[in-house]
Amino acid sequence: MIYTTLLNIAVFQGTVLGFIILKFSLFNSNSNKYLAYLLFALSIILLNYVFELEEVFISYPLLRFIDEIDWIFLLPVFTFMFIINRIEDSVKKRQKTYLFYIPFVYATILNLSAYFEIVVGLYKIPESYTFLINIFRLIQLLLVVIIIVCLPLYSYLMIKYLKNPQEKKWVLTLLTFMYLVLLVWLNTYMVGLFFKSDISFPMSVVALFATFIIHWTAYIGIYKYKLAKDTNAVYNFLNGDLAISPSDFQIVENDTPHESIESITSDNLYFQKLELLCKEERIYTDSTLNREKVAEKLGISAGYVSQIVNTITGDNFANYINQYRIEAVKEMISNSEYENYNLLTMGLESGFTSKTTFYKAFKKATGQTPNEYRNSKK
Repeated sequence: MIYTTLLNIAVFQGTVLGFIILKFSLFNSNSNKYLAYLLFALSIILLNYVFELEEVFISYPLLRFIDEIDWIFLLPVFTFMFIINRIEDSVKKRQKTYLFYIPFVYATILNLSAYFEIVVGLYKIPESYTFLINIFRLIQLLLVVIIIVCLPLYSYLMIKYLKNPQEKKWVLTLLTFMYLVLLVWLNTYMVGLFFKSDISFPMSVVALFATFIIHWTAYIGIYKYKLAKDTNAVYNFLNGDLAISPSDFQIVENDTPHESIESITSDNLYFQKLELLCKEERIYTDSTLNREKVAEKLGISAGYVSQIVNTITGDNFANYINQYRIEAVKEMISNSEYENYNLLTMGLESGFTSKTTFYKAFKKATGQTPNEYRNSKK
């Protein structure tokens, strides 16, 4: 009774935490959504185990549909995707991530084929096909070993591309916990499969450790480590006094957050809003734009604007804004609609104040003058 209660609490907590990460822009990012998916998959696995313990599948055999899906295949995939989306794009783009879903799709099709025959009774597979099915099962077993053993090892290689030491430590711990659970589960599963042993006790231990991962993620990931990378905002969120509207990121408080440099990463709430202002509102086209104007828009101090830009980009505020202006000029050069524009006009429309600053910034960023760049695109 106590054991199943612990499992049910973990299922509930994992589901709620997943929805919080997905629905609140305070936490939501391309990386964090895979952490939410990871929590959902882990919660479904635990729920299936609860149904097994409570003999729900006996009373409601059609519910075994969700148990026939090998959710375990998704755990290393979502963990990998969580990591890969936190590193630089140049590395991320080299990954053929769609390949990692093949074992899950393959196992699901194979398992559901047997489910619709045995449980639902939609059709009958001839006995002459038994040998072929056994071959398919062996392939499935091979995929289990590959995805559970090899993908986490590859994930360890990706962690080195994380720049923030604190973030690297947290992600490394999460991956290690998940890898241990997967390896113990795999060994237990193999023992039960080949030696026909009773594996109920070791599986119960694995399930209990999986509940620990959910609790640990909730505490470390949100409360202590803070997936949103914003101390004040997360504190207010957890204490029911959220001063940030998920829809428009309006900041109520003007006080500068007291945040260590090590904890500032690209997921910082104010940096995310600054990125949106540049990409969607094109604030960089304002030639009078400065730190003070940006600070007013973000609701923080000008000093903190410099701190987050310097820490995250490794460059100063002026160069950060100029980079957007340069990209805008490069887009104009590549766009036939602007073929009658001279280069200086492009630079001024993108926010540069003079020909000197425009040419100097462009040469520094690209290694070419605007004229040389345009000629190289012809």
